[in-house]
Amino acid sequence: MSDSLNQKSVFSFPQMEQEVLQYWETHDTFRESMRQNTSQQPFVFFDGPPFATGLPHHGNLLASVIKDIVPRYWTMKGRYVGRRFGWDCHGLPIEHEINKKLGMPAHQAIKELGIAGYNQECRNIVERYVQDWRHIITRLGRWVDFDDDYKTMDIDFMESVWWVVKELWDKGLIYRGNKVMPVSTGLETPLSNFEAGMNYIDVQDPSITALFKLEDDDAYISTWTTTPWTLPSNLALCVGADISYVLVHDAASDRKIYLAEERLDSYSAKHHLSVLKRTTGLQLAGRQYEPLFPYFANLKKDGAFRIVSDAYVKTDEGTGIVHQAPAFGEDDYRIAQLYGIPTHVCPVTMSGVFTDEVSDFAGAFIKDADPHIIAWLKKNDGLFEHTTLQHSYPYCYRSQTPLIYRAVPSWFVRISDFRDSLLEANQKIRWVPGHIQSGRMGNWLENANDWCISRNRVWGTPVPIWENDVTGAFLCIGSREELKQYTGVEIDDLHREFVDPQTFQLENEEGAYHRVSEVLDCWFESGSMPYAQSHYPFENKAQFEQGFPADFIAEGLDQTRGWFYTLIALSTLLYQQPPFKNVIVNGLVLAEDGKKMSKSLRNYTDPEQLMDEHGADALRLYLINSGLVRGEEQRFADSGVREMTRRVLLPWHNAYSFLELYAKIDGWTPDRLDLSDTNILDRWILSRLQTLKSTIAFEMERYRLDNVVPRLFVYIEELTNWYIRLNRSRFWGPGLGVDKVAAYSTLYLAIKELTLALAPCAPFLSEYVYQKLSGIGHSKSSNNSVHLCSYPIADESLQDQSLEAAVSRLQQIVLLGRKQREDRKISLRTPLSRLTVIHKDKDLLADVRQLESYLKKELNVKQVNYDQNERDYIEWVAKPNFPVLGKRLGKRMRSIQQLIHQLTSAELEEFLENGTIVLDEESFNLDEVHVFRQAKPGSAVVSDRLISIEQDLEVTTDLKNEGVAREIVHRIQLARKELDFQVTDRIRVTYQATPKILPIVDQFREYIGREVLAVDFTLGEGTNFRFELNDESFEFGLEQVPT
Repeated sequence: MSDSLNQKSVFSFPQMEQEVLQYWETHDTFRESMRQNTSQQPFVFFDGPPFATGLPHHGNLLASVIKDIVPRYWTMKGRYVGRRFGWDCHGLPIEHEINKKLGMPAHQAIKELGIAGYNQECRNIVERYVQDWRHIITRLGRWVDFDDDYKTMDIDFMESVWWVVKELWDKGLIYRGNKVMPVSTGLETPLSNFEAGMNYIDVQDPSITALFKLEDDDAYISTWTTTPWTLPSNLALCVGADISYVLVHDAASDRKIYLAEERLDSYSAKHHLSVLKRTTGLQLAGRQYEPLFPYFANLKKDGAFRIVSDAYVKTDEGTGIVHQAPAFGEDDYRIAQLYGIPTHVCPVTMSGVFTDEVSDFAGAFIKDADPHIIAWLKKNDGLFEHTTLQHSYPYCYRSQTPLIYRAVPSWFVRISDFRDSLLEANQKIRWVPGHIQSGRMGNWLENANDWCISRNRVWGTPVPIWENDVTGAFLCIGSREELKQYTGVEIDDLHREFVDPQTFQLENEEGAYHRVSEVLDCWFESGSMPYAQSHYPFENKAQFEQGFPADFIAEGLDQTRGWFYTLIALSTLLYQQPPFKNVIVNGLVLAEDGKKMSKSLRNYTDPEQLMDEHGADALRLYLINSGLVRGEEQRFADSGVREMTRRVLLPWHNAYSFLELYAKIDGWTPDRLDLSDTNILDRWILSRLQTLKSTIAFEMERYRLDNVVPRLFVYIEELTNWYIRLNRSRFWGPGLGVDKVAAYSTLYLAIKELTLALAPCAPFLSEYVYQKLSGIGHSKSSNNSVHLCSYPIADESLQDQSLEAAVSRLQQIVLLGRKQREDRKISLRTPLSRLTVIHKDKDLLADVRQLESYLKKELNVKQVNYDQNERDYIEWVAKPNFPVLGKRLGKRMRSIQQLIHQLTSAELEEFLENGTIVLDEESFNLDEVHVFRQAKPGSAVVSDRLISIEQDLEVTTDLKNEGVAREIVHRIQLARKELDFQVTDRIRVTYQATPKILPIVDQFREYIGREVLAVDFTLGEGTNFRFELNDESFEFGLEQVPT
């Protein structure tokens, strides 16, 4: 790997990543990581296939990062992790892209191109996007096998899907039914129920109340609807048998109208209505009414146009009377069948256009016809009220056209009879986050309906069912060989243009068998991927059976009603077990404005552009260090990607650069590694490293990435902002003494193992640092890539929990002290005379005392005292934990809050000792009531929940002068850096200063010169740096001394 990057003043992470990509390609590192584990226990990962349309967006990349981190981790743990990329090639998404490209609806395109021509267009678009995806996913750093990918349009995959259908057919789980289904008018095909729920849009629709004239009375039945286009198909009205109805007189129209009594107030707000009588739904049922429209009036003789009753009718909206159009509502269809009302009336095509049966509106799209239907009602005295309603309505997730519910003959998988089995399988899966299991996923499974698996399309796996054209008998075929046995023809493609012509006859049976016209739902194909990707059961039988169910999958939250659901459904029906053991469910990535990411709105930055500007590591870390890996929504902010560079990548890189710089100066190499020294911070940072490793192992084996990444970040902070900063002086001294060797050894080990630990999350910088570490002193590594190494395991002998706690308290004290200085506007470079650490626990104070030298340095104090007499300095106060107690106490929260605020310091001290306290006969713990230290009035004490300190904030003249000297050192060091001097360079300093500064310089001349490596520090001309301090000024110039 090139050394050129180290020569640049600004390190380029994107440039580094390009070099790493080239390194991996040159050394075939991904495949080598697979080869070295070939004989090891498999870790089975199923990769959900994306649709091969468009370029990957941030949501795809988020899922890809998760799918990369987990396999990388388990590979480093010694498991063999196969990673085949998959492509969803069939179905509505592909056809919709083709329809847009051709500029015509599917039925017209198929008419012009034929099925073969149309399918070829679909094949072409799939191939078009494969290379684009490969480029971006590779740039992201995801290791996945594109060369041995699977495509749902490949013949082997399709054949295995046929096998799945045949298995379900043989179990009696597939049937043909005429059901009201959600239909995409844009794509002219039914959708499954879970597809219908994918894209709700807030829209305005007409809200009308229509009137139907009773035959036996001069009165009207009222009904409310937001779909006026269904009224021409009305064949019945439905009431609730136990609902109370009223007959009212409308003063404006002088008409008598029936509606539910509970809805009277709603309508009386706009109409002057007077109640004439009360009745029940049971009494209204059976009465007949006149058709509102003339188109199907002849069906009266067949039982249409009468009032029926059903428990589904409610009174929370409308009139409490529901109009029934059997072809356009699931309940409507059910009720029509129940009461013997005709169900065949369906004057709307699959594209949502009225047929000639409805002559006044023939050829019109249903939603466009709504205003004309309303006008017709008004003209014919059938309209009582017309307003506009804002509501959420389902739209096709591909064509963005409104869905309609329409009776469609379709093929179904019997799901509803197996809900308990689905729920049982779901309980065997580890869901991350856990609430998905019984929440979104469990709720969906509890209400799972039979699954419509057929589509009236052409680009897909043909439904492998043949129908006898005379007897109507069905025959399901589960393989190419079986088809050949019936037809005598061997085919090398299973798409419609090849399969549809295959007909056959059976001996001793009249009629010929022709394939039914539908293709399978593409979600059925993706749900079949565990079997079909391996061409099971035709090949790889043992391999599949040993690796099923999968160890891990990951996708977005929306897949609870998509891929997760179809996987669970098919696996449960086929094998009575879940298809996977562990799943990470990521949330939805929104644009920064809170809206859905949209190319047309241009409300997000292209992912490839972000990687070109900031690198893929920064993007990866930003995506997984968020609520997204907890299944939450998150707005994507480019600034968050930049923040990962500043907060994580730069400190990590700078830590390595620090080690490399001084190791080269001193000639230290890893073969001199020695951890036998007892330096307390060396022991601390190595103990923290072991804690990090054990925590990562615990969390990764539970797939909780949200608990892994923040801990890695904390360790980087501890390493760079605490360990290195507090130990810099150990690297500056001459020679290679025992203490300096220990410092080098500790820092080297910390950086190397951090690099190994971060490798799955930030693979690029991990590789770069690993290679550079191998170059220190030309040391050789046994592996030529960090990704070929074993994941680091905690060494319990290096763990010291009490030391970690002690340093944690040191950090708390330092942060408290810095905050107090900041509030009092006292610079950290100005020393203070005294710090008192206050806590009643003498052991805790002893822990802090062993770190006193660091405490003095960090807070720049001359003396540290320790005092157990907390009561002399602080008092205790308590506050309720509202999020916890509010749920528990409800209305009692206010009274308990008052009791908490009234607790004395002595009572709270006892509470801290016991861990519980009783208030108003309720017991509370320290998680429910938080106890804080608070300084006594007039005190300079500052506290947090765990410890208190007091600093002597009086700045004497001597202390002030020392602070000036420290500021001069700081400014000269900044100038050295600006002039690009090496850390070992000796310099000459000339300076000028205002009269009040000069004696301070003379007093601290030796200290200043030693700190800045000045061989000469003289008053004189030639200054080119200047700074102001307390209305005084100091000017200086630097000259490098030749070596």
